[in-house]
Amino acid sequence: MPSKESDAGLSLGRLVKFMGLLWLAGIAMRMTLLAMPPVIPLVHDELHMSETQVGLLIGLPLAIFAAAAVPGSLLIARIGTGLAVLLGMVITAVASGARGAAVGVGTLYAATIAMGFGIAIMQPGLPTLVREWAPNRIALGTLAYSAGMVVGATLPPALTFSFVLPLIGGGWRGDLIFWAVPTILIVPVFFFLSPKRDEHHDGILAIGGRWWPQWNSPLLWLLGLTFASNTAPFYSANAFIGDYLTNAGKADLLSWALGWLNGAQIFAFVVLFVLSSRLQRRPWPFLVFGPIMLVGFVCLMLQPSPFWIVFGASCIGIATAITMTALLALPPVLSAPADLSRTAAGMFTISYSCAIIIPTFSGALWDFTGKPWTTFVPSSLCAVALTVMGAFLVRFPPAGEAGEDR
Repeated sequence: MPSKESDAGLSLGRLVKFMGLLWLAGIAMRMTLLAMPPVIPLVHDELHMSETQVGLLIGLPLAIFAAAAVPGSLLIARIGTGLAVLLGMVITAVASGARGAAVGVGTLYAATIAMGFGIAIMQPGLPTLVREWAPNRIALGTLAYSAGMVVGATLPPALTFSFVLPLIGGGWRGDLIFWAVPTILIVPVFFFLSPKRDEHHDGILAIGGRWWPQWNSPLLWLLGLTFASNTAPFYSANAFIGDYLTNAGKADLLSWALGWLNGAQIFAFVVLFVLSSRLQRRPWPFLVFGPIMLVGFVCLMLQPSPFWIVFGASCIGIATAITMTALLALPPVLSAPADLSRTAAGMFTISYSCAIIIPTFSGALWDFTGKPWTTFVPSSLCAVALTVMGAFLVRFPPAGEAGEDR
């Protein structure tokens, strides 16, 4: 349910403040998660991990995203969206820093699971906050927190090698703790600047909020499977590109490849900002950028030259950013307001249940065949699925509720 300010229409100042808070929440939701890929070769060597274990390390948070999405929806219904998102931030920051204290693979997995639980609470909350804070600016609100997610995903790969590791002496443990600090600093900013809701409204929300997904809905399953085809390739690329390039004797390209894989998403948001009015329920993001993602993985598998490796990583980054934003903008439009958090929770449950299989299977495929390039084959198939299912998904009619962008 939108707040009174939303019902009356937002002033420019309040709109900017809300977009800024959504942007910060997006950063908090991805910065700690993407702090791991740049240091995976260091973790791999110190903890003597196999490629399957590396795949599981990346896949574990995705599994928790799936397992905790519905409880996160219930938490939103009980305590309110803003407080649930705030709680998720705290858990994410503390657990992420705890990874730096891991004494073995088991304790590293345990801290990663806790971090994934915190992020899983936040994920169904952000599209709900967009509907509550700015119901007439859904595309802009989605773009705001998606841009934050991209910034959060870009900073660790871009700064780990050039700044953080030299600053802290080159250890992966200190690096993980370093990237947890900004997330915990976002917590008080989010708390003090978020709009306050009256107790009567919170009581209504707690008693009457819908939280259990409608599992027999074809729309829910199509949303989940399409989103899985977007997220799994992105996490697989981040998980394996380090060991992949090291195995090929091209470890010097790792910072460039990771930086462009995540940093190229910034350029995607220039496109999204210009074309935001043409983003919602349009097939072009999937028909254009699904094939571009496929081209990116083919470039990585062929490894023809440093240029094509960086070009391929950039294609994957841009394609995942644009299709992710197009997908995240759909639940607020295709769902009734009262069903939004449970629809988002169901979508994340399905998508991450599928997405955990891809990084783990990708690592196992490398171990089984002994051919490093095979680790990107499942992601290439996901790019094809994203193209087809995404173009079909936008044909579903909107919920017809007030508040969608016009």
